[in-house]
Amino acid sequence: MKNLVDHLSQYASYHRDTRNIATHFVGVPLIVLAVAILLSRPGWSSWALADLWISPALLATVAATAFYLRLDRPFGIAMGIVLALFLWIGAHLAQQSTMVWLGSGVGLFVVGWAIQFVGHYYEGRKPAFVDDVTGLIIGPLFVVAEAAFLMGMRRKLQNSIEGKAGRAHKRNLKKAAV
Repeated sequence: MKNLVDHLSQYASYHRDTRNIATHFVGVPLIVLAVAILLSRPGWSSWALADLWISPALLATVAATAFYLRLDRPFGIAMGIVLALFLWIGAHLAQQSTMVWLGSGVGLFVVGWAIQFVGHYYEGRKPAFVDDVTGLIIGPLFVVAEAAFLMGMRRKLQNSIEGKAGRAHKRNLKKAAV
């Protein structure tokens, strides 16, 4: 079974252009939020569970958080907090009209993927999930890891990933086209 370095290194190998990484800081959260919104219906409020909105999004959030915690406790906690916030937003929007719920979910999903495809244009490479569907769950973790690296945290992990995937750089599109 793959560990944190294996997952992040494989994903990072598809994301070495700094412009692509930058687009992921916007596109991936929009997509994850959109999925939380769209999976928040059907749902119902449970008074027995402190007004918790029970929905497929809740189940997906619990499963994803458990996966992230198994890979790495600090990143798992960070992901759990972000996913809980997105779950709360999704539950709120799911209780609005169908137009508000569906419009926000689909709209964020489309915009998020458009941003992703711009990033992969810069990269000159297809998204990681095309070759390995686990890229869909590793993408959000990659964003959290990259944010930690930018803040000077987890240098040993960053060095391990860069040792396998290479350092991030700005790629010259003219050279890439030749």
